[in-house]
Amino acid sequence: MPRCTRRGCGKEFEPADNTETSCHYHPGAPVFHEGLKSWSCCSRINKPVLDFDEFMGIPGCEVSVHTEAVPQVIPQEPKPAATTTGILTVTKSEDGKEVFSTAQTLLNQPQTSACLSTALPAEFIAPFHTEEEDDPSKAVAPGKECRHKGCRVIFVSDAENRIGNGEGTVCTYHPAPPIFHEGSKGYLCCKRRVLEFEEFLKIEGCKKGRHIFVPKQSHRRSRCFAECRVDHYQTPSEVHVSVFAKQADKERSKVTVEETQVHFDLYLPAQKRFKRTIQLFGPVEPTTSSYKFFGTKVEVILKKLDTRSWTVLEKTTRDLGKLSLTFGVGGRTGTIGGKEIILDEQNRNRA
Repeated sequence: MPRCTRRGCGKEFEPADNTETSCHYHPGAPVFHEGLKSWSCCSRINKPVLDFDEFMGIPGCEVSVHTEAVPQVIPQEPKPAATTTGILTVTKSEDGKEVFSTAQTLLNQPQTSACLSTALPAEFIAPFHTEEEDDPSKAVAPGKECRHKGCRVIFVSDAENRIGNGEGTVCTYHPAPPIFHEGSKGYLCCKRRVLEFEEFLKIEGCKKGRHIFVPKQSHRRSRCFAECRVDHYQTPSEVHVSVFAKQADKERSKVTVEETQVHFDLYLPAQKRFKRTIQLFGPVEPTTSSYKFFGTKVEVILKKLDTRSWTVLEKTTRDLGKLSLTFGVGGRTGTIGGKEIILDEQNRNRA
């Protein structure tokens, strides 16, 4: 059967049954900003959400017939090509410390923009993720879509999609969550990145397994762990860490800051729980660090014991090679803070 190409629909349809009320879709474009996801056509009615599955579940705000036509994409104006030149300058701050600016500077770009932006490998982003399993004892209604990201197979029957090892039982999917950063879209589990949302939906899965139509229920719901996105940015004296744990119970949840690590044990709605320990890139002062619960996230402010810039949030044994930092003026995703970097002795020699 053909599949509808309208945004927010994507359902298979029978041409003979295609009526003026068959398709519920979004005429606008997806909007991704600071972790929030919404549609430009109905952001006032359907509020932005954090979870990608919730975003994909936002009902379409327009009704029409299904179509196979390729969605129109508004072309973007080409940006001037940027070139780099190796420049390392040393200045002195007000307290007499030597301050090293970035090792590279972008040409043909405004001086107020970011100086260097290099995406970190997926190994540095460690999602706390447990894959679901299908429950073959539960009945599935025909037409139900596989829950795996990137699969989009529609359930026909147990014999076709659940029993045996036939072609219809093979699920090609993405085991890790999607990532949206500075306009690029992709998945943490594979390297491909695209700009257009329609192309993102077409990224083929990188893992094969079984379909998930009805997930098995945990026997102990208190042990149903959830995955939460962790972002950070830094200043010369602090590292700000945001855990996007929506409606975390601040009475039961705990955040423990130690000199070299921080522990999260957050209780979430629907008997879910986020538990993770982050080994920090550098030492912090536990007594002056703090944390606060908000409606959509938990924010931790870590006080550095020294003024060096952190290359990543989490300590790693991998060789990071040359310095790869992202600089900016305000707090956003990534290692951002002041326009100048203060390096420790090891990084100073490397630069």
